[in-house]
Amino acid sequence: MKGQAKKLSVVSSLILVASSILIVISLFFPWWKMVFVAPQYPEGLNIIVYPNKLAGEIDIVNGLNHYIGMANFSEKNFPELSYLPYLVGGLAALTLLTALLRKKSVLYGLIGLFVIGGGLGVFDLMNALKKFGTNLDPHAPIKMDPFVPPILGHNTVANFQTDSLLGLGTYLVIAAFILLLIPLWKDRK
Repeated sequence: MKGQAKKLSVVSSLILVASSILIVISLFFPWWKMVFVAPQYPEGLNIIVYPNKLAGEIDIVNGLNHYIGMANFSEKNFPELSYLPYLVGGLAALTLLTALLRKKSVLYGLIGLFVIGGGLGVFDLMNALKKFGTNLDPHAPIKMDPFVPPILGHNTVANFQTDSLLGLGTYLVIAAFILLLIPLWKDRK
């Protein structure tokens, strides 16, 4: 009977399978984006970050950033994009394995991995934004003080209003994480 108390129910196992599916689906949607609006670009310019690529009006943004001495946004400058899909796929596989094993101890470990991975992802993005905003070329045509764009929220740089937002992929990963917590509550006895 003792071993049974530490086992997850079949329903909890199915919830973990749903979590795994959400993680995989997240790979096909943007995880984060920045929207730049200025009088000359009222429709806005975007930098959209998927787990494996950058999209949006990258060339236009890079052309404008050149004037303030900011490095180019490119997939070359974000090596994480080459391996992040494998890490996310591995996390989905571990979630599915946890569903099959149905052990609470494995679920606790998986939740720990989610928290550590999420924390490292936020830290990595913060460092990238800091690097881009504070390492401005001193010989750039337009001189400005270094700045750090926010991960989330609003920022003003020159005449550009910038909004940093989470993408659908991130919301799917957050939903997957919440699904991981449900079995802890459901099978708490």
